[in-house]
Amino acid sequence: MFGIWGHNKAAEITYYGLHALQHRGQDGAGIAATDGKDLQVHKGVALVNDVFKHAEFKELTGHAAIGHVRYPTGGKDSIEEVQPFIFHAKSESVAIGHDGNIMNKAILRDELESQGSILQTSTDPEILAHLIRRNGQEVSEVSILQALKKMVGAYAFLILTEDKIYAALGARGIRPLSIGKLGDAYVISSETCAFDIVGATFVREINPGELVTISDEGIQSTRFTEPQKRALCSMEYVYLSRPDSDLNHVNVHASRKSMGIELAKEAPIEADVVTGVPDSSISAAIGYAEEMKLPYEIGIIKNRYIGRTFIQPTQELREQGVKMKLSPVRGIIEGKRVVMIDDSIVRGTTSRRIVKMLKDTGAKEVHVRIASPMITNPCYYGIDMSTRDELIAANHTLEEMRDMIGADSIAYLSPEGLERAIVRDDSLEQGLCKACMTGEYPVTLKDAGIKMNDQY
Repeated sequence: MFGIWGHNKAAEITYYGLHALQHRGQDGAGIAATDGKDLQVHKGVALVNDVFKHAEFKELTGHAAIGHVRYPTGGKDSIEEVQPFIFHAKSESVAIGHDGNIMNKAILRDELESQGSILQTSTDPEILAHLIRRNGQEVSEVSILQALKKMVGAYAFLILTEDKIYAALGARGIRPLSIGKLGDAYVISSETCAFDIVGATFVREINPGELVTISDEGIQSTRFTEPQKRALCSMEYVYLSRPDSDLNHVNVHASRKSMGIELAKEAPIEADVVTGVPDSSISAAIGYAEEMKLPYEIGIIKNRYIGRTFIQPTQELREQGVKMKLSPVRGIIEGKRVVMIDDSIVRGTTSRRIVKMLKDTGAKEVHVRIASPMITNPCYYGIDMSTRDELIAANHTLEEMRDMIGADSIAYLSPEGLERAIVRDDSLEQGLCKACMTGEYPVTLKDAGIKMNDQY
């Protein structure tokens, strides 16, 4: 998500911000803007550049805007599911963008419908809009705070009205959200890499349980929960975020390189060359190679015009994407004992195909090293791995996985190694969610009032 307040080219700036965040979602993009009187929106089911290829900014006028790229974990693959959503009432309109997952959405939906609300989509922002407007309330700091207090899960919201932008982060800060400045304008982004693209400077991260309000009067902060230790999603460091982003004051590239160093300490192997699976594994591969005193080589080339296979919505599309996306470099691989560094194994599809590709190219041995712990538990917080059945590490031993992907050996980074690579101190700001790796959930189904067979 990306938002800006106080710039006469708000929609254009948001467009460039979304370009920087394209890796966070490829199934749709949209921008909502306001001129102080009305809200306008343009969105589509495509990449950012394709949605705005005709430069629709003439219809997106004004000094404030929010934008969103869609990463689906549910719902339909249609424009009705693409954010931001605009909701119109008699006296005002509101646009909402969301990152994450409201775990108690089914309970809230039933409650709203029992009170007469009619919901048109399966999305979390629509639930928030109805909660805000409950009993005819105006969109305000008070009504938003009341709504947020009813929501349980992992969420970051951007809310745009004709005269304000609101930004909110869930109680444990599982999703990232930061504030920047561009001249006199305020900028909000899921990742700090977008600030660099638009020329903004980083100010601070939005804190867990905080609602930030930005208007012509400036910026103000309100808490809707007591301070809790942050539990920022580990997968942001492992895979999701761009290497030039900073999360919790830690650079993503630096943390991934440290993961590779820790992995080399925990799982060394005799080999001739180290290579990383582009792109998110390259930093870890460099760290592993440095610690092992082995050459790091580009043994796998990525086709830059293919999307991220992990976030493809079906297994068939993921497998086809791997074939089209990656190519081996024979001169580097042939006759060598290769250490292949990958950031994670979720379903095993990508790893199996890459190992086969390297061996077909002439690799003498392929040793797989994963720069994160085993993913053995479903994610309830907005990452597309919602059932244990689809997770290879939850259903097979290490030796079975080695055999399934065809590697000569396989090893993972430990949860303790991941913690050492990322966490710099023990403050409230520093903390990780490793639930998919350890089963220790910072926000539980019980917290959300859910029984396992209700929703998950």
